[in-house]
Formats: sequence, C-alpha cells, structure tokens
Amino acid sequence: MASEEGKKIQIYSSNTSSSGRLVTPFWKEKYEKDAKKYWDVFYRRHQDKFFKDRHYLDKEWGHYFEAEDGKELVVLEVGCGVGNTIFPLLSLYPSIFIHACDFSPRAIDLVKQHKDYSENHINAFVCDITADDLSNAIEPSSIDILTMIFVLSAVSPEKMTLVLQNIRRVLSQNGRVLFRDYASGDLAQERLTSKGQQISENFYVRGDGTRAYYFSEEFLTNLFEENGFEVLEIGIHNKQVENRSLELVMNRSWIQAVFTTKPAIYNLVSRNGNNKEDDTGDIQFSKVSLAGADDNDVDISEDIDNLFGISHTAYEVIEMQVKGNHFKIKALSREYQHTCKSTGLMLWESARLVCSLLAHNPSVCTGKRVLELGTGSAGVCSMVASDTAEIVVATDGDVESLELLKENISSNLHPKNADKVLIRKLFWGDKGDISAIKENVSSFDVIIGTDVTYNPEATMPLFETAREFIADRENGQQGPYFILCHIQRRVDEASILSAARLNNFELVDRWFNGVDAGNGIIDSWFLGRADFIKSDVQNVSLSILLFQPVVQE
Repeated sequence: MASEEGKKIQIYSSNTSSSGRLVTPFWKEKYEKDAKKYWDVFYRRHQDKFFKDRHYLDKEWGHYFEAEDGKELVVLEVGCGVGNTIFPLLSLYPSIFIHACDFSPRAIDLVKQHKDYSENHINAFVCDITADDLSNAIEPSSIDILTMIFVLSAVSPEKMTLVLQNIRRVLSQNGRVLFRDYASGDLAQERLTSKGQQISENFYVRGDGTRAYYFSEEFLTNLFEENGFEVLEIGIHNKQVENRSLELVMNRSWIQAVFTTKPAIYNLVSRNGNNKEDDTGDIQFSKVSLAGADDNDVDISEDIDNLFGISHTAYEVIEMQVKGNHFKIKALSREYQHTCKSTGLMLWESARLVCSLLAHNPSVCTGKRVLELGTGSAGVCSMVASDTAEIVVATDGDVESLELLKENISSNLHPKNADKVLIRKLFWGDKGDISAIKENVSSFDVIIGTDVTYNPEATMPLFETAREFIADRENGQQGPYFILCHIQRRVDEASILSAARLNNFELVDRWFNGVDAGNGIIDSWFLGRADFIKSDVQNVSLSILLFQPVVQE
C-alpha cells in the first residue's frame, strides 16, 4: 500500500503473511543446485561495491569483543562475502584472529585482495557450510565469537539444521553467535511475494538467482534451541527508512539475536529501537533519514533499487552490427531473465533476424507506415525501419519496457530518424490504446511482430489488434503485410493460422529455417545473404509467417 506524504511516497509492508505463486519444482531445484554459481556471478558483477562495511558492530555487540585477562579472541565469520564484517572488526580490535569462510570462491579471492588482508590475522577459505565440515579447517571448540550476518537466510530451510550443527562443532563452550538477518514481514518480502518469486513459506528468490529467507522470532528460536543453543537476546528491529533521492519512505524489519552453547537464562528483549506500540497494538516505527539509503545502522543488505524494479546492475549492453548500423542495445542480462515476468526487457533471436531482413531489404518499409507490435525494450526492428519508412510506431503493453525502449532509441538513432519513431503504449484489444494511436496514424502498410505469439491466450487479441490497424488491400496489390517471426518450438501454428482466418487475414508465405514453403516472397529477402542467416538463426528454429488482409468484395 502506498500513500503520499508531501512529495514522498510511503511504502508499507503488509501485516499478513500472504502467499504468492510458488516457483516450479524445476526452478526450486535449480536454485538449490546452482546456489554457488549465482553468488559467484553476484560477486563477479558487484565486486566489493554492493554491501557497506558494517561499522555498527561495535555499537551493537562491542562488549562481546572485550577479552578478559588479555586473551586473544578467535572469531569466525560465516558467509564473509567480501569482508564487510571482518575488516571493520580488525580495525577496532587488532588483536583478534578471524577465520572467514564463504562458499563463493570469487568472494574469498576479493577478501584476499583487500589492502588490509594479512594471514597473521585472517584465515579466509572457501566452505559450503551445509556440506563441508568446519572442523576440518578450524580446531573444534576453538571459536569464541561466531558472526552470522545475512547469511543463514541464503540457505534453504531444509538445510539450516546442518548449518547449526556444523558451527556448533567449532564454537567453544562459552562461545557466542552474533546473528542478524531478514525478518518476516519486511517490505522486501512483500515485493518478492507480489512478483511471484516465492520458493516456499518465507523463502524467496531474487532476480539474480540468490535466495533469502525471512525469519520470525518463533522460527529462529526453535531452530537454534533444537540444535543445542540457548537464546540470550532476540528481537525484531523496525525502522522507517527515508530515501530522499528516490523520495520514498519505507518500513523495514530485520531480526537480531545472540546465542550461546552454554546454558543461560532466557532473556527475550525488545530490540525495536525507540519503537513503541500505540493504543491499537500496532508498532510505531522509529525514523531514519537516508540521503542515499546507505545508513550503517539500518544495514539490511538489500539494494533499494531492487525493491522497486530491476536494479541497474541487471542490465547489459548488447552490440549489433546491422548493415552499416552499429547498435548498442541495453537489455536484461541472461542471469536475471529467469525471474523476470516482462519478456519485453530482453533481445530475442527473432527480433535480430527480422532486423537484419529489413536492413538488407529496405524496400519492405520504404515510404511505408510501419507498426511494431510487442516491440519490447530493444526496438531494433523499428530502428532499422526508420531509415526508409514514412513513420514508425513502436508499441508495447509493459511500461518498464517502453521506458527502456525510449532510452535505446534516443541513444542509437540519429535525431532525424528518431523523430520518425513514435513510442506508444498498446495492450492488444484495448480500445482506448487503439484509438490513441489512430489519432496519429489511422492505418499501416507494414505490421511487424517478433516473438509475440508465445502466449496462446494472447493470439486472438494480437490478430484483432492487427486487423484494426492494417490498411485495406486491393485486388492485385502487393501488401499491406503483417510479418510474424517466432521460435518454432514455443507456439502452435495451427492456432495462429486459425486466429488469422477469423480476423480476415490470409497466409501468403511461410519460411522455416531456410525453407520457403510459400510463393517465395520471404525467400527473396534472403537471396545472396547467407552470411546473416547463419549468424542470426544459428542454433534457433525460427519461422516467419507473412499475412495479408483478405480483399474486401
């Protein structure tokens, strides 16, 4: 729920534990099997620039690092990442020795490359704490303090017991576990639920394939107690985070606790800062103002951009050479595509092929009014068509795709061509969207659709919309044309042809991976151009269907 407060938008998390659509068993298994790979890719992309150093550690837990009788404390940081915990600790307590492990080899490499890394004070090593025995790398019962900061949440709930049994082997009898992680009900959990990225109860996958569990006090308490730990402190932190640059105010929550293996008096404390309950029993959030959402006290290890869309780091630039055109297309990186619902943020093979065809056959669009349906964010077909067309209207129903499309067109086209391209929102079958476009262009000579027939339920609205826009055809006239290109395995062509007939379109030519099954119109577009056929259709079964409207008697 969002409400305006001045210019700022207030973002709340829901008090209910609503369950979203679960990912399929195939993806659940893949996220588990490839967990190390996803974190390795994460650190390859972000290096040491994503997480902030955790300078709040001394304020929260400083008294645990005050050794008695000059003893040199031994610390283990589980899931050390690139060292955002260990290096701030060493700067404050130079006499401690830190073991640091992570199951991402790239993260451990980055730790060892840090300017403050020294083998005299740090032992950094790769370890999968769900499978590798820590006591093989660390002397049993030797760890005084063990830190787990936003790490257990990355482990599937089924394996959390294995982690706790593993760390207990190396923790000393009087040792402490300092714990901070995501709390159930946090805004990030609500966002992942709404995006359909739920793996199981309270367990989610982010857009980059990494995972996060959101803990309740009851679950975390039971988990540790059942594995031989006692709870010294536990509670939920609630903070109202204001990001001035994004003009957002967000209610964020995380859980913080201290555990020990030594029997202790259970002390459940409220860790809600200055929070207090009002007369209704609802929590009143204390407020933290952030110029850039990087306040150290609030460290919830969550990129705010990722909460409200896809992070800028999820994009890559794809370079294309198309007959004198050098395009640099900003599109969603492959590693983020598995959780993205918007297919329009990607550059598909069929768009590459049709783009090449139009570039090598400019007469298809010369002097014509061109409409592209389901353009997506790349817009390469519309860009090439703008070279010779009278006007081009590039459309999509996804707002995020349209925003990126505007960016790609402005950065790749000369102003004289960019001025010929109109970008419009169009949900197929939406009368309002159709009317708005017709105010600019009433009908079109060429309509293009690439990889727009993957959803059977959208096939009929697609042809209904094309019929609204296609120009009338006279006897003996070549065109107007509706050009469809798609990956063969994704569609049922019988249903496509049926929808076409019901909307008074007739199939005049068909091409499938180099074989023209029609009258040769499409085949002529490929003559003498085997080079780009090979490069643009390699390892992909593409089909092109060419339609014309039925001549009206």
